[in-house]
Formats: sequence, structure tokens, C-alpha cells
Amino acid sequence: MYRVLITDPIAPKGIEILKKEPDIEVVNEPDIPYERILEIVSDFDCIITRSRTPVTKELLERAKRLRVIGRAGVGVDNIDLDEATRRGILVVNTPGANTIGATELTMMHMLTILRNGHEAHSSVLQHRWDRKRFMGTELYGKTLGIIGLGNIGSQVAIRAKAFGMRVLAYDPYIPREKADRLGVKLVEDLHEMLREVDVLTIHAPLTHETRDMISEKEFEIMKDGVYIVNCARGGIVNEEALIKYLRLGKVKGVALDVYSKEPPPPEFIDRLKEFSNISLSPHIGANTYESQENVAVIVAQQVIKALRGMTVEYVVNAPFPDLSVLTLIKPHLDLAEKMGRFIVQWAEEGIREVHIEVRGDISDHFHPVSAAVLKGILQEVVDFPVNLINASYVARDRGIKVEELSSEETPDFKHYIKVVVRGNGTEKTVAGTVLEGQLPRIVQIDRYRVDVDPEGILLVLENKDVPGVIGKIGSILGEAKVNIAGFRLGREKKGGIALGILNLDDPVPEGVLERLRNIPEVLFVKQVTL
Repeated sequence: MYRVLITDPIAPKGIEILKKEPDIEVVNEPDIPYERILEIVSDFDCIITRSRTPVTKELLERAKRLRVIGRAGVGVDNIDLDEATRRGILVVNTPGANTIGATELTMMHMLTILRNGHEAHSSVLQHRWDRKRFMGTELYGKTLGIIGLGNIGSQVAIRAKAFGMRVLAYDPYIPREKADRLGVKLVEDLHEMLREVDVLTIHAPLTHETRDMISEKEFEIMKDGVYIVNCARGGIVNEEALIKYLRLGKVKGVALDVYSKEPPPPEFIDRLKEFSNISLSPHIGANTYESQENVAVIVAQQVIKALRGMTVEYVVNAPFPDLSVLTLIKPHLDLAEKMGRFIVQWAEEGIREVHIEVRGDISDHFHPVSAAVLKGILQEVVDFPVNLINASYVARDRGIKVEELSSEETPDFKHYIKVVVRGNGTEKTVAGTVLEGQLPRIVQIDRYRVDVDPEGILLVLENKDVPGVIGKIGSILGEAKVNIAGFRLGREKKGGIALGILNLDDPVPEGVLERLRNIPEVLFVKQVTL
């Protein structure tokens, strides 16, 4: 008999599914205090939570029987994933359950700001009848730009086409075939799309690529009178730039369900009050009865499969049944994941192909190392958890071609991992090794031999190999109070082109990066966070 403890409220339908199983006993305590969970958790095989219950290391240490943690939702910030993984406890969640809810909220906001629905409503409540004041704009015949053609973006595209809109999409990680099936024109250049759109809607995760993706430069490119809808993640649209271009009249209407800080500061909301055509909601994309029921049903189904040892679709972690294997290859998995995170930021453009080589005495563990590389890449691309189990599937679903090679032969090191990515005519390379079994190092970036500690914030620069460049870089960073923790240099030949990599204690502000780019001898600057 499997015992399942539900510690947060979930829809009744999910509970019913669990209770129908003859070998599952359900204890539903949606308001149970954390201290009480600590007392009784040792008697359960599974816990189902939402965001209220912290699944801590202390809790997991007491959970002697625990095999599965079900998260009724997407985020797993309240769960100690490392400790669950170390103990071989499977964590499952419910991505995609809110797709329709978020899609329909997007359409609601879009229609509201184009037809002045919120203002008209308030006017009538004030006993006014200002029909001429509420001249609206039709969706029909307008051009919609979608940033992010994943599950929600695709559903928005389908509905927008039903309204008679022309739909463009920017998503460097989606195969063209998917856009073709949807009847959507996939563009390779974001700025090219922004010049054409009447309405812009965002359905992308918040990553290094998308943070401040829509800022002053992008607003300048857009048509006068553009409408902006963001029901994805705060921080993708720069809020200061948004207010500036609202004030200038460039942006005609804005709808927001998400904010860079949540809840948004009162002063930000007060600044928005000066504009009439603003539609706001408090991050409620998933707040429909149907979405919450979907969450409960999916988590129940995932838990049942996991308890019975069946294949589970939405696994958040990858427990190792043999902890000795985990101990043996963990430094290499950590390096591989960081190499993936490095190269997706280094590449900048959409990745279409990934070539992974694992050589030397870790070649027997090729598959988890390869999956760790993909995990590192994809975590910067999607807004749901990627792990060693689902990384290959997610890559395939995003249209990324993966080539894999393993060999006991290695060029210079006892163990060696090399990753080459290609996309839109570009190719980027990174290679690494683990020295003395514990010290991860990046040993190659593109054509340069290097020796880099892949940790924290890296500033990567290509420059002419002439005297004085490093001094200029150091002076600018020093003036900005950015401390250099380490410096490595790679070059092909004396007096040619060099690659400098600086380990920094703090991120470099955009204005300082621009000053570095303006150094005559500097050819390229990129900040990477690992």
C-alpha cells in the first residue's frame, strides 16, 4: 500500500483519481503545519505540494519511505532538488497545464486595449455615455508579432489567425516546420519583425537572452501606435523604456500580467495611472478552474506512474539509484552543464545543431554527460525544468539536432568533453576537462586554448594582441568598482587576435560593457553567467 500526503490545496478531481487506486491511501491535509509534516512524513511514500509547503533537507532526512514528490504546478523553488536527487527521490511537476488559461488571458488583454473595454466599462459605471470617446481598433487585418512560439505562443497564434490577423513569430529555438504548420511566418531577426507589427505579444521565458529584450532600441524600431501585451515574464520588457514610450505616444496601449518585481512596487503602478489605455492583472494566467483541475489531474497521474515505477513524462530531477556512480561522475556532470550554459550565451543566436564529444575514461558515462550539456543549454531557453531524463526529448521537441560521439581516446587529457553548436551559419566551440578528479576547467573556446575556472560571472573579450589593452580594460572595470577575481588569455600567435576571459565578483552594467566595446583594440565583448 502506497501512502500519499497532500499538503496543499489541489482540485478535488486529482484527489478522486488517487483515491480510486486500490493500492493508494490518500491523506489530504491541505493546511497542515510544517512542524506536523516533520512528525509524520516518515510514514509516507509520496508528498503532493504546491508552493506553500517547503520540502527542505530536514524534511527529506526524516522521510525514510519517500519515493516521489509531486509539485502541483511548474515552479519547484520550494523543493530541495539536490537533496531529493541525492536520496533517489523523484520530483514531478505539471508543465503545460495552464496553456489555455494563459492563452485566453492574452486574448482578453489584447482585445481590451484595442477596443478600450476597461475604459468603456468605467465610463458607464460613472453614468456617462461617451460613445465617440471609445473608437477602437480591430484585430482583423492587423499584424501580430509573437516572441516565443512554444505551447502558449502557438495557441495565441491559432486564435489570432481566427481573428483574421497576419501572424509573425520570432523564436530561434523552434523549427520552421512548426511555424509552417501553424500558418505563421517565422522570422530570424527580431528587429525585422518589430518594424512590421501592430501588436506585440510575448510568450518566452526570462533568460539571459530575453531580459530587457524589448528596450529603448526596440521601441524606436516599432511603428507609432503599437500595442504591447506581456503575459509571460516580467523583465523581458524594460519597464522604464515602456513608460518613456507610452509618454511619447509611440505605444498606444499596454497590457501586463507580469512585472519585473511581483507584486509590483506601488510607485510603478502609480506611474502607469497617468496613461489611460493600460490593462493590468496580478499574474493570473493559470487562475482558471480548468487550469487548476488540469494541474491536479496531471500531478495525480504522474504520481501514480512514479510510484509504480512506470515512465513519467514530467520529471524535474534525475535520481541516481547508485550513489557511487553519482559521486564518480558528478564533477563531470557539473562541468558539462556549465559548458552548455556557457555556449548558449556565447553563441547568442539560436542553436540548431549540437555536437557533443565525451572522451577518455568517462566515455562509459557518455549519456548522462551528454544530457547534462543539453540541460545547460536548454535551461537558458525554456521556462520549465530540464533534467538529465528529459533533456534529449526537450532538445528534439525544440527542433535541435543532436550529434553524439564517445571514445576512450582523448587528445591531451584523461577525460575530455567538447561541445560544438551551429545555427544560422555560425559555429561555436567549447571544451573542458576535470583536473585531478575535482577541478573543472574550460580548456578551449572556439579556436583558442585557455584555462578557465567555469564559475560565476565571466567577461569574454576578443581583442587585438597589442600592448595596453588589458590595462584599459582593468581601468574601466576599476572605475566601475567591478573587481577582477581572475584573468586568463588565449591567443593563436603573438600580435594576432587574443581571447581574454575575466572572472568577476560582480556583473558589469550595460553602460560599462558599452565603454569596453568602444576600446579601439577590442573586437567583441560578452558577459556570461554560470
